[in-house]
Amino acid sequence: MRMLHTMLRVGDLERSIGFYTQVLGMKLLRRKDYPDGKFTLAFVGYGDEASHTVLELTHNWGVTQYEPGTAFGHIAIEVEDAYQACEAVIAKGGRVARPAGPMKHGTTVIAFVEDPDGYRIEFIQKGTQGQA
Repeated sequence: MRMLHTMLRVGDLERSIGFYTQVLGMKLLRRKDYPDGKFTLAFVGYGDEASHTVLELTHNWGVTQYEPGTAFGHIAIEVEDAYQACEAVIAKGGRVARPAGPMKHGTTVIAFVEDPDGYRIEFIQKGTQGQA
């Protein structure tokens, strides 16, 4: 078994695809409209779906906003340098919710950014992760 994807409902598909591809550097892997169901699916990720876990962005036609809720936490992405990753997000118009730095009660260097729908993405700096 392996993880295939995580699905996020998004209010503006083009805006979300732009964020994940232009700000976070993912690739749009595939996209399909489902007219009978009135929704579109777009899959984005850092590699092909055969060997990488990806994000499924789901846009239900006519819905422009969702509440992220309290059960969902965040998506985590390993980065070489969390400080530089945050600077790159800001330079591309993205929002940093928690600047890079060591996590409270630990040494792992983390940061949090938000996508256009308010979902949080954690950057974890490679090589700084402690044992869980």
